Amino acid sequence: QVQLVESGGGLVQAGGSLRLSCAASGRTLGSLALGWFRKAPGKEREFVAAINWSGTNTYYADSVKGRFTISRDNAKNTVSLQMNSLIPEDTAVYYCAAVRTYVTVTSQEGYNYWGQGTQVTVSS
Repeated sequence: QVQLVESGGGLVQAGGSLRLSCAASGRTLGSLALGWFRKAPGKEREFVAAINWSGTNTYYADSVKGRFTISRDNAKNTVSLQMNSLIPEDTAVYYCAAVRTYVTVTSQEGYNYWGQGTQVTVSS
């Protein structure tokens, strides 16, 4: 069993930056693929970014490519999402997710562990 807890959300002006973190417990991250998803009001939850178990492969949604960076520290059991050049459309609840696999996973159906989410609000 894996427990995931997100932190780092908040209110930021457009053009600003935030760094989200997700701390894992119950199992070391080394064997887990990790991802970030988000759900905006009135919309379905969508994929944001994913990283494989070793951190050597990453994948991003087109809407965040070039602005967001996913990274992981297996020694600290954490995964982070650095978000730069934020726009109001990035406003959402952001979720960390994990699954025991060595490949990169981009579909939310592929994940079986989820955090509770952290709110990100970008004002214009």
